[in-house]
Amino acid sequence: MTASLDYTVVIPTTGRESLKPLLETLLGGEGPHPAEVLVVDDRPAGPELDVPGGVRVLRSGGRGPAAARNLGWRTAGSEWIAFVDDDVVLAPDWPRQLAEDLLPLPSGVAASQGRITVPLPADRRPADDERGTAGLEHAWWITADMAYRRAALAEVGGFDERFPRAFREDSDLALRVAEAGHRIGRGERLTTHPARRAGFFYSLKAQRGNADNALMRHKHGVHWRQRTGAGPGRLGRHALSTVAGLAALALPFAHRRGKAVLAAGIWAGLTAEFAARRIRPGPRTPGEVARMVVTSALIPPAACYHRLRGEIAARRPRPPAAVLFDRDDTLIVDVPYLADPDGVRPVPGAVELVRKLRESGIPVGIVSNQSGVAKGLITPDRLAAVNARVEELFGPFGTWQVCVHDDGDGCDCRKPRPGMVLRAAGELGVDPAACVVIGDTGADVDAALAAGARAVLVPTARTLEPEIARARRHAAVARDLAEALRVAGIAR
Repeated sequence: MTASLDYTVVIPTTGRESLKPLLETLLGGEGPHPAEVLVVDDRPAGPELDVPGGVRVLRSGGRGPAAARNLGWRTAGSEWIAFVDDDVVLAPDWPRQLAEDLLPLPSGVAASQGRITVPLPADRRPADDERGTAGLEHAWWITADMAYRRAALAEVGGFDERFPRAFREDSDLALRVAEAGHRIGRGERLTTHPARRAGFFYSLKAQRGNADNALMRHKHGVHWRQRTGAGPGRLGRHALSTVAGLAALALPFAHRRGKAVLAAGIWAGLTAEFAARRIRPGPRTPGEVARMVVTSALIPPAACYHRLRGEIAARRPRPPAAVLFDRDDTLIVDVPYLADPDGVRPVPGAVELVRKLRESGIPVGIVSNQSGVAKGLITPDRLAAVNARVEELFGPFGTWQVCVHDDGDGCDCRKPRPGMVLRAAGELGVDPAACVVIGDTGADVDAALAAGARAVLVPTARTLEPEIARARRHAAVARDLAEALRVAGIAR
């Protein structure tokens, strides 16, 4: 049964010592061998990794695990991509277990999550950092051991590289895969994740993840925690503690000593409750208690700071790496099934805007549905002549993606499917998530979102109200092309 599994293993790494034994176990494991093992070195610089023969090393330049995994799966060509972290321990028969999990899956299941076990000390209570690692046993969709169909990754554009840490990027991907209509299964394969000790301020540094929580809220709404099994969190109490602490420090200067004492009491009570909650399940050694007391006072303001930073960053438009335009009613005035190059009339101001984008070094492309070819209303030659006229007026585009199919043809390119957006990003050599798609219909918006790109809708008289309402919820709406570029983060 296991001989036909087509899979690639992708392992992002920062050069941990655990990588080499992991690779040795994987390469010598029982079961079908992977088509390839890709180790993505995510250190900004450093010597070449010492890896066994048969392993290919890629370098992602220190851009974070999301970018490293994207480089890995986009390099691979197999049906399945198995993501494994560099600090896990695989069972000797992990390849066989993986095959038994993946091969029976129906086509509607796009991913399979492995089971994670975290061994804890048998002779003492686990410390705070060890308990944090143990939480992985119940986490959803973590990429310590997670396999995806490559087609599903391509459909949604892979990991969002705005998540710079190994935190929330896996949940975000899984939500987008589910939103695209796929199911995610839970396999039976078992992978061990050791609970390694961390430094004194480990929990304080972990508060940077609140910025990633802000991005999750921005992308998936206020109920993202329930949808990912993340639990309720403590941000509300952290905010109250922080405000109380600041008030206790500031009110004496306003001669409000009574209120300052009250604020100090609130701060002390919340801090004590938080510290006691963290001390109670631990080993209660002097060092561990000291760590919990100190960090329990520092975590609330750190959490609030990083959450605020994340909220601001999530709302700040990122300058796109490329801009992809719909053709009809976006760049040129729409003439149904236009077959005459002399009928090409640019939308007012569009030629100048595209030219300025090109001069500023931002690649531009076109993604256009042209079902008139499938309907027999325009020949491929006439379509090519019209597109040549568009390029004559606007200048060269870095990529042309044109779908000539009709609704019932079942292609992967016709918008709202993401195929053209993904291929355009590939030809331009940019991450789909770094692209902005500008168009006049809901299909343009949906194609962009399915590819993991951003979208700006520029409605016309023929744009439907439900399309505009959906774009306001999930993308952006602009009055014209100039405003669309400003919304996309391109100052003019």
